[in-house]
Amino acid sequence: MRVVAQRVARASVTVDGVRVAKIGLGFLLLVGIGASDAEDEVDRLAEKIAGLRVFADADGKMNLALDDVGGAALVVSQFTLYGELRKGRRPSWTAAADPEVAAERVEAFAQALENRGVRVARGVFGAHMEVELLNDGPVTLVLDADRVST
Repeated sequence: MRVVAQRVARASVTVDGVRVAKIGLGFLLLVGIGASDAEDEVDRLAEKIAGLRVFADADGKMNLALDDVGGAALVVSQFTLYGELRKGRRPSWTAAADPEVAAERVEAFAQALENRGVRVARGVFGAHMEVELLNDGPVTLVLDADRVST
């Protein structure tokens, strides 16, 4: 499982001209599920992200978590995080999970965040989404379940 976490002042998702989700201050979370990912990765990454201290405190230091700043998360599925580019110029997607598995795990991840008190908005799995965001910082972190502990 891979997550690109971007600290945002605001973010939204539009599908077919209709805004389906939006948040203010918080994280835009681009979530990719790999074919070999274990189910427990969902909880480990949700725990890590819910507790990330990358929001500014009164002294301007990155010392606060989502809950501390009243932030939210916008979860957007992104199978392209598993694009393989070792050969040629056209990515291979064979490392990405099958859509049925990925949809279930992305939703489980969103629910795991909610279980930790995070307000969560969601993109639409499998849809062509227009994602708008205003980066705050910018602060962007790449979390790969193989390299993240709680």
